Amino acid sequence: MYKVGRIVNTFGIKGQIKVIADTDFPDERFAPGEKLAIVDGDKVLTKLTVADAYLHKGTYILSFEGIHNINDIEHYKNYWLAIEKDQQQALPEDEFYHHQIIGLKIITTDGDELGTVKEILSLGSNDVWVVKRHEPKKRDVLLPFINDVVKEVDLANGIATIELMEGLIDDAN
Repeated sequence: MYKVGRIVNTFGIKGQIKVIADTDFPDERFAPGEKLAIVDGDKVLTKLTVADAYLHKGTYILSFEGIHNINDIEHYKNYWLAIEKDQQQALPEDEFYHHQIIGLKIITTDGDELGTVKEILSLGSNDVWVVKRHEPKKRDVLLPFINDVVKEVDLANGIATIELMEGLIDDAN
């Protein structure tokens, strides 16, 4: 299951919820008729079909088929909405889902192994990969996902090749 939004609250008394989207495709994910699961970690709590959705003050308001009362939905506050793998859309070449990047081994163009991607930060114009170093007591490295740094992503082999730009690694501490 892949998270597409977090339920932050209920909305009104007719079973609607407020959702902060965690997807690049909210209009498709929350479209009427789409199937979503409410999950707690890896555990599916329930599966629902979207009846209606709209954007309201930065959050999405969703209603589901068969849910017409706040009492039927309020206990799902702070859980996640998720989709199954086969619901993911194909991405253009050189674009990736975060779950495909996390765990990749990072190799420099010189052949040195830097570490493993442990997290991705979405910071405006580009994502930043947080790379956990393999050497003890070395700080994590923040790699901007830009063409000057990330030279190749090989999902089949679990490797990304990067060009180390000056200042990306601070090994002083």
